[in-house]
Amino acid sequence: MLDFRGFSKLMKESNILEQGGPVACEHNQGLTRDGRPLGAMEPYMGVGQNAMSIMALWDILLKRRWTVVTVMVVLSTLVAISTFRTKPVYKAVARVQVEAESPLIQSLNDLAQYQQNWDIDTFIQTQMEILKSDVLAWRMIEEMRLAENPNFASAKDSNKKISEQRKAELIARFKGGLSVQLMPKTHMLLVSYESTDPELAARVSNALVADYIDYNFRQKYDAVRQASGWMEQQLDELKAKVEKSQQALVDYERQNAITNTGDKQSVQEQMLSDLGKDLTTAQSERIQKESLYDQVVTNRVQMATLVHDELLESLEVKQAELRNQYTDIVNQYGPNYPKALRLQQQLADARTQIEQEQSRVIDRIRRDYITAQNREQLAASAVSRQKDELGKLNQLLVEHNMLKRDFDTNQQLYQNLLAKLKEATLSVGLRPNNINLVDSATTPTSPVRPRRLLNTTMGLLAGLFLGIIVAFAQEALDQSVKSIVHLELLLGAPSLAIIPYYRSAYGPTRKAGILGNSGQVGLVSVEKPQSVLAEAYRSLRTAILSVSNPSPKTILVTSTKSGEGKTATSLNLSAVLAQRKGPVVLVDCDLRKPSIAAELRLNDDKGLTGILAGGISLDDALQVHPDCQELSVLTSGPKAENPAELLSSDRMVELLSELARRFEHVIIDSPPVLAVTDAAILAGMVDGVVLVVEGSKTHKGALLHSNRTLVSSGARILGAVFNKYDYRREGAYGYGTCFNYYPYAYYGKE
Repeated sequence: MLDFRGFSKLMKESNILEQGGPVACEHNQGLTRDGRPLGAMEPYMGVGQNAMSIMALWDILLKRRWTVVTVMVVLSTLVAISTFRTKPVYKAVARVQVEAESPLIQSLNDLAQYQQNWDIDTFIQTQMEILKSDVLAWRMIEEMRLAENPNFASAKDSNKKISEQRKAELIARFKGGLSVQLMPKTHMLLVSYESTDPELAARVSNALVADYIDYNFRQKYDAVRQASGWMEQQLDELKAKVEKSQQALVDYERQNAITNTGDKQSVQEQMLSDLGKDLTTAQSERIQKESLYDQVVTNRVQMATLVHDELLESLEVKQAELRNQYTDIVNQYGPNYPKALRLQQQLADARTQIEQEQSRVIDRIRRDYITAQNREQLAASAVSRQKDELGKLNQLLVEHNMLKRDFDTNQQLYQNLLAKLKEATLSVGLRPNNINLVDSATTPTSPVRPRRLLNTTMGLLAGLFLGIIVAFAQEALDQSVKSIVHLELLLGAPSLAIIPYYRSAYGPTRKAGILGNSGQVGLVSVEKPQSVLAEAYRSLRTAILSVSNPSPKTILVTSTKSGEGKTATSLNLSAVLAQRKGPVVLVDCDLRKPSIAAELRLNDDKGLTGILAGGISLDDALQVHPDCQELSVLTSGPKAENPAELLSSDRMVELLSELARRFEHVIIDSPPVLAVTDAAILAGMVDGVVLVVEGSKTHKGALLHSNRTLVSSGARILGAVFNKYDYRREGAYGYGTCFNYYPYAYYGKE
């Protein structure tokens, strides 16, 4: 069947009345202005430019609709797969009220200054940062053992030792799921935690708030428990303690004849400090020597690297070289080869030397270790003796220092308490708690992400947008002729007709000789005169007949390249002209790849080449088509070796003149313009040239080059045939606003 959905209206608008008359669509009128073909845009002078732009964009989307659908489906599928494979994340939220701290007010001046300097916004922001601090985060990880929880840490991480790096990673992971926000126009903080485990999210949120409140309590001053009454009660007791401690200190100094022992004690302490440093150094050196000795004893293989012994390193290098040489000789000649035996002996000697050197190194390191051990013992003895000396001195000063410290402490407490008591004019109490838990976090029942419906919808929209971009990009990169408007703008000539795309229409019931032997369109205008395809060729006939008065008699049908449908156009144009204006002759001038005789299943023994060579007459070569008596056919004839010379000969000009006298119209099927020069030669001999252009296939650069070639040959371009229009691919409005649609059923089931 022919797939011409919606195309019937196109052809109806572009057709004429059966017996002549003006073309229905202005595209095909062929009128001229100032001697030039009517431009393609003139039919749209009354159409708004914005409407044309929207229609053009819509045409592109219809043409590339499968690209848009494919991109949209692929992208939305990928988004949906990613969304449904992602684990759901739950969010638990706890609410905490944070108010300003009540200061410990000691005077009215303190209260005024406190109110002046207080900034509640800064305070709340500080509390939010405390909630997100590393200290609280790590405390939560330790208390809840999150490092061992598979919903928090991966299984491969749970077995690792808690290093500083991993600690930082765990804190960062914890803070990644934590969120602290301030509710607008309130002092309420929303503490939320996200996890793939809803119960874990709730427990973490509640535990974090509890730790935060505890942290806030521990930051308060312990001294706020004192009050003015307590200070008055304690002041007399402190005064008596000061006097008593001072008297005890004076009596002790008098009894023990203590004058100034500070310098002596400082010297003894300095000596002990110096000896302690020496002992520490000796211990460190002994540990190093001991460690080195243990390593060289237990790891003789790496002894050279550990002790940096150049002789031992050179011996090991020499042993490695001998081993490599021995391996190469054994692999090449066997172990009994003389040189292999010598190398084996040298290897044994090298091992002996290495063992001797290792023993010497071990003995040297052992002696160093024993020396360091002795030095440590001497230093320890000196420190012990100095401690005894200092102890004797301290025993004398212990009681003295205690009495002096007691006196100084009592005196300082008395002075401070006396100053505070004088300054305090208001009662001082404990500060009230300014942080309260409003709502505990409950176990969430639905995840916060992924939002599958939203993600899928966004994937569809993104795919649609990306598909539209790809469609427009494909259209921009497509250099083919896409529409009649495009064709007319390129050629500066009118479009004569639109020939729809042919889709295996007839099957096994077709008449032999009507369809071409290749199974292509053939003489569809004869076999299926009521089809849309036949109507398109009749529209072409009408357009050619209305180009000028009188209408052209000799018409050359050509194309830019092969496969664009010039032969089918020549066949059906000849048939429809014969049906109305006959007699008509169809001449196959494609002497290199002739196809007319094969398409119509005619005898090709006598044809054009025989006439041009002078071997036969025109009457002998002409054949009448059996199904169309008004159509005569002049086939190409036997293959010629010099087709270009035959076509450019005077005999060809005479033959065309004779055919023009005998027939109403002469239709010439020529080779493609860009393939050979035959079309350019014939173009100057005929009344007009019809250029067949395959929709969405012919490259515009090739079309322009073909047009210049024909014009430079003196051809008169009647117009172009837009061939193989695919409604399903190009869209309903791909070729201009003057083509509207009648119902598809107008042409019947075909």
